[in-house]
Amino acid sequence: MTPSIMIISLIFLGISMLVSLILKGRLSSYSKVPLANGMSGKDVAEKMLKENGIYDVKVVSAEGFLSDHYNPVDKTVNLSPDVYNGTSVASAAVAAHECGHAVQHAASYKWLMLRSKMVPTVQFSSTLVNWILLIGVIMAVRGNPTLLLIGIILMSITTGVWSGDGANDPPLLFSDDFAKGADRWQPSDADAWKIVQTQKGHAYSQFRQSKYSPQLNLMPAEEP
Repeated sequence: MTPSIMIISLIFLGISMLVSLILKGRLSSYSKVPLANGMSGKDVAEKMLKENGIYDVKVVSAEGFLSDHYNPVDKTVNLSPDVYNGTSVASAAVAAHECGHAVQHAASYKWLMLRSKMVPTVQFSSTLVNWILLIGVIMAVRGNPTLLLIGIILMSITTGVWSGDGANDPPLLFSDDFAKGADRWQPSDADAWKIVQTQKGHAYSQFRQSKYSPQLNLMPAEEP
């Protein structure tokens, strides 16, 4: 195995691990920030479904860490216990993300069924691929790069399936040409927004720094 292939392989492996660590770190950080309204992940999911006119989808708790997913076969939003019962910003974000797939399903997003059927396989593969890469690096040092290359290919496939919702345009749920103003919108700082004319028509644009400052009701730290 040439040094250049080894270096490229290690770079891809390092990037994959770095992204994973950053995502887990963000999730851990925001899981400590409670929502001001005290809503749980279950409450957020049910509210989002109701606001989108979806009444045939159930929100249920599914065992396992980060086992959150939407099942279009039985129309269930499956949330891990920490997300289902959690009242943090992270719980709300994960619940809203999974409900987004339910909204896609209701809007007949054609790639959702294929992606959902592949979720169990991808979950298993994403765990297995790290071990394949590790063993592959060891074998590559000894002159056999085959397993390492297989690991890199699997990593690319699982990453693409798991986060590749953007590979195709999602369904359009709402649009506004702002021809009659922006009365239907409620910006956090109305003085920082205005309607402007563009080559494609009117747009509601933020033209200066917003003075809005979100208020977070942080829970006091427990005394040891």
